[in-house]
Amino acid sequence: MSTHATGAGPRSVRSSVPVPTAAVVWGVIIGAVQAASPLAVWWLAPSTVYALGLAVIASVYIGFAVADGRTKVLVVEIGVAAVFVVAAATAVSGSSWIFVAWLAAHGLKDLWQHRTQFVRNTRWWPPFCVTVDFVAAAVLAVLLVTGADFHA
Repeated sequence: MSTHATGAGPRSVRSSVPVPTAAVVWGVIIGAVQAASPLAVWWLAPSTVYALGLAVIASVYIGFAVADGRTKVLVVEIGVAAVFVVAAATAVSGSSWIFVAWLAAHGLKDLWQHRTQFVRNTRWWPPFCVTVDFVAAAVLAVLLVTGADFHA
């Protein structure tokens, strides 16, 4: 019997990590809420609300990195959060499509996180966040295509 067939040995491929259904369902709900968040904070421009949201969702992983305890993970996650803070600041006065792009980019980062388990003990969080990011990005993209202006 080949060691590859059993999943053992140097040629083994990492098996996929299961995705909790509840995390995806809640991700759809929270993604829709995130897309509608400027309605709850009506006194700020939608671009400001979305920028704050980008910064917050990226920074959550700093807490997970601290809980993980490995220096490498903490440094990477702080770097990612810093990039998203700069991206959010740029999006406030730039194209509204920046929000869509960075939400999608964060979703891709979450997919990678889920697949590699880079940060330990996040279990349900990456699939939840992937869903939130992709749903919010899709809703914002539809709004932009239909003529929404987030800078008004």
